[in-house]
Amino acid sequence: MMTTKLRNILFLISVAFSCISLANEQIEAVPLYTQDELITLINNNAHLKRVKDDDCQLVQDIEARAEIMGLPSYQFLYGDMLAYAVCVERDVELGLYYMRQAAQQGLAAALEQLGRYYDVGRLVQADKAMAIVYLREAAALGNLNAQLRLVGLFNKGYGSPRDYEDAYRWLFHAVVADKKVHKKIERSLSQLGEKMPASVIKRARLPN
Repeated sequence: MMTTKLRNILFLISVAFSCISLANEQIEAVPLYTQDELITLINNNAHLKRVKDDDCQLVQDIEARAEIMGLPSYQFLYGDMLAYAVCVERDVELGLYYMRQAAQQGLAAALEQLGRYYDVGRLVQADKAMAIVYLREAAALGNLNAQLRLVGLFNKGYGSPRDYEDAYRWLFHAVVADKKVHKKIERSLSQLGEKMPASVIKRARLPN
């Protein structure tokens, strides 16, 4: 007959294997985002949702790639996480620091976001001149949202006429499939064109 001691040992072994099996079923390692994948998420404004959907498992990896490796896409992601308390304690000042770090490295999404924040006064004091500085850089990199907002500011009388030609050129040559956005671009360019000589408009429309 099986002794009580042996039965207890077998029971403990059974429990241990059950726990290991359960842990393997419940905990699945989340792969770290590639640069291209993360930039696509950022451009689609889905980066914070993805971090939450991944149950905040990658916070330490994200922080390391932002702080130690200085990768601009991860700086932007970590900055947004800090600014909006996604999987970390909220720290707006530090969040803006990382957004600016990403912008300084030329990440168009970071440049556009900071320009937008300065335009509307979100997280920072509204400053149209500073907004134009950031938006102009993002627009030059092909960011459509920045191009539209920049032209919008010029149409409202902000900025310098010296920048009209570049802004017109960038937006005129933007490739857009959405009909509503296309109409918005037409209206914006028509309004900006009223402030520009015909010869400058003609030059801005020349193929790149």
